[in-house]
Amino acid sequence: MALLRFDQVSFAYPEAGRRALDKVSFSMEEGEYIVVCGESGCGKTTLLRQAKPELWPAGAREGTVFYRETPLERLPGETTAMRIGYVQQNPENQIVTDYVWHELAFGLENMALPTSAVRRRVSEMASFFGMEDWFRKKTCELSGGQKQMLNLASVMAMSPELLILDEPTSMLDPLAARNLLQAVARINRELGVAVLLCEHRLEDVFQTADRALLLKKGRVLSQGTPEELAFALQKDPEASRIYLGLPGAVRIFGELQRKGGYPADRKLPLSIRDARRELRGLLGERAGADGASTEPRRRTAFSEARDKKRETVLEGRELWFRYSEKGADVLRGLSFSLRQGETAALLGGNGAGKSTLLKLLCGVEKPLRGKVRHKKGLRVAMLPQSPQALFVYDTLREDLLDGARTGDGDADPSERVAGIAGRLELTDKLDSHPFDLSGGELQRAAIARLLLQNADVLLLDEPTKGLDAYLKQELARVLERLTEDGISLLLVTHDLEFAAAHARRCALLFDGRIVSEDEPHAFFSGNRFYTTAAGLIAGDLLEGAVTCEEVIGRCMER
Repeated sequence: MALLRFDQVSFAYPEAGRRALDKVSFSMEEGEYIVVCGESGCGKTTLLRQAKPELWPAGAREGTVFYRETPLERLPGETTAMRIGYVQQNPENQIVTDYVWHELAFGLENMALPTSAVRRRVSEMASFFGMEDWFRKKTCELSGGQKQMLNLASVMAMSPELLILDEPTSMLDPLAARNLLQAVARINRELGVAVLLCEHRLEDVFQTADRALLLKKGRVLSQGTPEELAFALQKDPEASRIYLGLPGAVRIFGELQRKGGYPADRKLPLSIRDARRELRGLLGERAGADGASTEPRRRTAFSEARDKKRETVLEGRELWFRYSEKGADVLRGLSFSLRQGETAALLGGNGAGKSTLLKLLCGVEKPLRGKVRHKKGLRVAMLPQSPQALFVYDTLREDLLDGARTGDGDADPSERVAGIAGRLELTDKLDSHPFDLSGGELQRAAIARLLLQNADVLLLDEPTKGLDAYLKQELARVLERLTEDGISLLLVTHDLEFAAAHARRCALLFDGRIVSEDEPHAFFSGNRFYTTAAGLIAGDLLEGAVTCEEVIGRCMER
């Protein structure tokens, strides 16, 4: 008997032009781990919410979702609340109490469990997730990674049989994301809890999932093991845009197979370890066959001389900041400058102070000490971490038109809105309420509103959050054109691949200061954790290669 079964499930949001889900059918067994993937706006979140009655969205629904062969609508509320756990995308949206231990006990107390049972389960979860050191902390003092781990632990305290997670790592730094996904894998393997996970970061989940479900425009395009899905997409990359978001190992060796640089009959590696083995063997074979040198190419040194000729348009000198008089210092003597026409990426863990620095640079917050200086007449626009704050009208079209008028450009506002909406695939969403958009669509809409303002400097806090790999490339093209026009960009991001491929300069914020900054090749090479999948695969075999395209190109040259 299947644990969860979708039978011809369709769903349409009110006044939507098309269905978000269209006759979706699949089933999952007890203890199975399924990852749901697909391009932004394909219906992933809508599908997950159909399996949790408390989160059903408003709209027209057809078909039936069964839990142990009983339709969900017939199950008691207590059963769905405890047996089906759900972790949302934004850690802030799910925390409801002031202290960690209160949060762990909240759901259990609402189910009227005996005090002894509540204490036992809370202690068990705190130990399982290693929360002893911050068990009595206030939830507002936690980092993003800790908050999401707390959400996961609070759900697991209810002893669910099915755990649903909607892009749980989208707002986490690489280390926190890896820790969370490892915890999910432990829950599945050690506790036998079934996992239904929606995720854009496929690097880790493809190695642990039993099955992958690929959606496209609300329909199930394909399903099978991660290896089968990767092989199918490698043979037909045009079938789905998530081909660009497949694990680095798959993309590198899949492209090499397509170009004749890797045996067509050899199985594609999924993990970093297996990819390094294959790369070592491939480079050895090439050297033996044609006498090419296997010595790694030295990376090109970062030339600061050319960049120093560019005018500094925005600068923070010796910045100190704390949010309360007796609170801890978030920034401690930090100095940072941004030059005209450059793209700089600011990296660091959750809670390091990256978003705080953006607020100081754009004037939302004032430093306790230090100075923020900028070129006279400079127009600065900022994309906040929560894009909902940018929208005030009932339709996306009105919000974008307001942004276009604020920009005061020479072109007709309607034409500018139509152009940017087309580039970011928002044309069919212009008459929708902004808050009815999916997470990825809302992120694109926020970026569109910002781009319409004709600012000289754009401060972007997690601009790629919720975007699939194809849309990230489209965004990169838009940003590149802006820098060609002399606009300066500062990106706060956890997306290391995006930073490596598109930033001119990368900086790491730690302990309230910039501890390292360099051009991407020098910045990422040699790192063990703060680096890209391609960088880990290339390692000392192809020194200085930090993107999949660079690894593929260097292999084909040999």
